[in-house]
Amino acid sequence: MFGKVLIANRGEIACRVIRTCRRLGIATVAVCSEADRNAAHVEMADEAVLLGPAPARDSYLKADLILKAARDTGARAIHPGYGFLSENDAFAEACAAAGVVFIGPPADAIRAMGSKSAAKRIMEKAGVPLVPGYHGEDQDPELLLSEARRIGWPVLIKATAGGGGKGMRAVHSEAEFPAALAGAKREAAASFGDDRVLIEKYLVTPRHIEIQVFADQSGQAVYLFERDCSIQRRHQKVVEEAPAPGMDEATRRAMGEAAVKAAQAIGYVGAGTVEFIVDASPEGKGAFYFMEMNTRLQVEHPVTEAITGEDLVDWQLQVADGRPLPLAQDELTINGHAIEVRLYAEDPDGDFLPATGRLAHLVPPVGPGVRVDSGVRAGDEVSIHYDPMIAKLIVHGADRAEAIRRLQAALADYEVAGLKTNLAFLRRVAAHPAFAAAELDTRFIERHRADLLPGPVPVSDRVLATAALHRLLVLAGATAERAAASSDPHSPWAIADGWRMNAVSHVDDHFRDGEREIAVRVHFHAAGYGVSVGEGPEQPVRATIEADGRMIVDLDGHRFTARVAEVGARVHVWAAGEHAAVERFDPFAFTGDEGAGGGRLVAPMPGKVVQVLTEAGAAVTKGTPLIVLEAMKMEHTISAPVDGTVEAVHYAAGDLVEDGAELIAFAPAEAKA
Repeated sequence: MFGKVLIANRGEIACRVIRTCRRLGIATVAVCSEADRNAAHVEMADEAVLLGPAPARDSYLKADLILKAARDTGARAIHPGYGFLSENDAFAEACAAAGVVFIGPPADAIRAMGSKSAAKRIMEKAGVPLVPGYHGEDQDPELLLSEARRIGWPVLIKATAGGGGKGMRAVHSEAEFPAALAGAKREAAASFGDDRVLIEKYLVTPRHIEIQVFADQSGQAVYLFERDCSIQRRHQKVVEEAPAPGMDEATRRAMGEAAVKAAQAIGYVGAGTVEFIVDASPEGKGAFYFMEMNTRLQVEHPVTEAITGEDLVDWQLQVADGRPLPLAQDELTINGHAIEVRLYAEDPDGDFLPATGRLAHLVPPVGPGVRVDSGVRAGDEVSIHYDPMIAKLIVHGADRAEAIRRLQAALADYEVAGLKTNLAFLRRVAAHPAFAAAELDTRFIERHRADLLPGPVPVSDRVLATAALHRLLVLAGATAERAAASSDPHSPWAIADGWRMNAVSHVDDHFRDGEREIAVRVHFHAAGYGVSVGEGPEQPVRATIEADGRMIVDLDGHRFTARVAEVGARVHVWAAGEHAAVERFDPFAFTGDEGAGGGRLVAPMPGKVVQVLTEAGAAVTKGTPLIVLEAMKMEHTISAPVDGTVEAVHYAAGDLVEDGAELIAFAPAEAKA
């Protein structure tokens, strides 16, 4: 086995690989950009090598620097993780030429599957079922349009290289096709350096089911069952589970054998995933079609590990070292059910746009059947340079019902503050009756949007009362500590009891919840506190802060546990499965002139301008695309909110912009009247 392995990646997958290497007694080398000098994966590894500036193209995508790091540190093998260079055939060849083992498939296999069009031609010859579509090399826009007409609307435009939903557009009519094609090609070129696309029939009720395959250097291959990845947003996976709900043994075997056939058709070695689209409509009768093969370990591999009891990174290392597969097909069994959700720094209410910022407070859940894979810690920054995933939460249970219960409990216990995340959204998915009933397809979020994205919900009186009590308890504790350390511990100035001359002892706190302003009054009594929220009645309350930071609160006879984190003026409260944040403010503080400036179109997140579609003086109608931003390899189009006139364009293609930067000065038509 290898004595030392370099991990050519970052974040949670680098940490994941390091954990297995450490268990096996293998030394590890991390690589990092300047932005990741103090990252978790750098801290975990035995050694670390700085590659270059923050942008991936100047660091993690520099194959020559990674190979030099391997040579300089004496690493015999390189694990590419996923993303970056993991599916780069030229890098795999460069490793072989340098005498370094690439822990992945041969370059020829990566090349064969690297083009979705070429892959489908290979699969067609191997007898693997395909979705009707066009997979040819001719990229003439008129030909692509004619092929789309032949296939029939709706169609799906997909980049032939890469994955992750980048370079993908669903098109429902001929009128939409030209703009969708241009956008898909532009995004594909930016993400993969290749703007070629293919056209496929867009199934109306599809399920996304993938098969984990593994092959060794002797040509033996097995499948480690399936994963259902149907719940997606923006063509990227949100929830993955194994085994797929409702999968019968005959279909499981047929899909597994088709996946093995696909792997063997290209001489595959190592871990790979064969992705299928399954027609979940009554007319489709569960027919499955090959979509693509990911020639790497998948983000969602932990659910397969949970139900099989196998360490897939361990398998990768053994196969790369020339050893046979650890188990034969008839030795592999399914144990229970596992679910994985991806915790992202993003704004679900803002079309899932990525968010950036500091993870001021981060406490992951623990418990039976709970696993958290992460590459960040409290205090780390989520930047614009890399994928905004904070962590993967994986739960395992004896059956799907138990796994869902554990998922709901773990999500309720997850504490994140400092930037926007999809945590509340994930909680709503996990609690939705349709999820419990396994009514899954790739339109799940769209179909249940009203339930999953209900908009702002007023915070409860319980949260407001807890936020106010927490500050008082912290103040009382700090005052008591100072008094104990002073020369006069019994001084009346060392008592924080809200005493007032000729008045009932109380303190007032003020919070904003969106546009709502709420006053919370805490009354001091000999036997505890009383609290009144807004115009509501006073309720008796007892509260203490434990040594581990938890609050034990008994509010009007209801006892619960809470945690509170204050991030600037924002007060985050986790109480009895509820998480909410409010802003504390001083009603007597001077706030200055709050004049609102209308007619501004601002950047919804930090990013780069990739295309300007308008100019100063242009008269536009509502919905007209004006400017295209790219953030974290995804494009976001800013459109005219109403009819009006573009007064000024402040940025050009290639410019970097900050969150909230004014992109365009815009005058609504009614303002010109």
